[in-house]
Amino acid sequence: MSKAASSSPETGQESLIHVRRIHRRDLNRVWEFLKKVFRDVNRETVEYQRPRSKKRFLEVYEEEGVEQLLFEVRQDQVQEIVGYAECAFEITGTDNWMNERYFTKHDMRPLFVEELAVHPEYQGRGVGAFILEQLEHLARLRGCTHLVLEVAENNIGALRFYRKRSFSRLDAAIFMAKKVAVDSELLPPRALKKPRPPEELAAPAKPKRSSRRATRARGAEKRSSSAPPSQPPESSPPGAPAGETREPPAKAGAPEAKPNRPEPARSRGASS
Repeated sequence: MSKAASSSPETGQESLIHVRRIHRRDLNRVWEFLKKVFRDVNRETVEYQRPRSKKRFLEVYEEEGVEQLLFEVRQDQVQEIVGYAECAFEITGTDNWMNERYFTKHDMRPLFVEELAVHPEYQGRGVGAFILEQLEHLARLRGCTHLVLEVAENNIGALRFYRKRSFSRLDAAIFMAKKVAVDSELLPPRALKKPRPPEELAAPAKPKRSSRRATRARGAEKRSSSAPPSQPPESSPPGAPAGETREPPAKAGAPEAKPNRPEPARSRGASS
């Protein structure tokens, strides 16, 4: 366990910052510490500056090749967390956007600083500087050439801190967005009608009176539907004299009437 000196403003006595590797029993305390440190920053940034979920944070503890360091100060017989650092010697995680070929092309062997957090009440008291010194020490021991980390562009305090310690911008990538003008899927608010008076709600509804013209039309319609259908007069055959009617056809099965033919006249010389 390493130590760094820091004076206590309450007692004036020198306090020591202890660094050690994290244990399983520390996981819940460290998670609550990270939420407190990054609470305000994460309200203003597009990308989370800490593990996006406790589940992911617990998974990191089980991964190989990841160092999780805890920095504590003893206060009233209690070890208070004042800093946390998480680093890896390789690109880890399925949600990592790092391009390994970039570092190979530039002959860089980086130590990736995944998390670096300082308690808000201990900022400006040497905790962050001690954390960076510890990380540089690990990098030298492992043969790394650079410390590589990510910081939000609108995190002015953090940017000032890193630039003061010789960190420079590595890439020009930034988040950009353009607003798309679209119509809302929901209609705008609409005025609510005033409630009906109680007397109108209690009164029964009156039947509507039909007009006199509609009543006459319905009566004529009923009379026409009840009358038997009229038979049209049979028309005369073509060529018949005017006024002559055609005889009705004979009924089926009745004998056909023979026309009256005149008998032939008998010759006088014929014998009887």
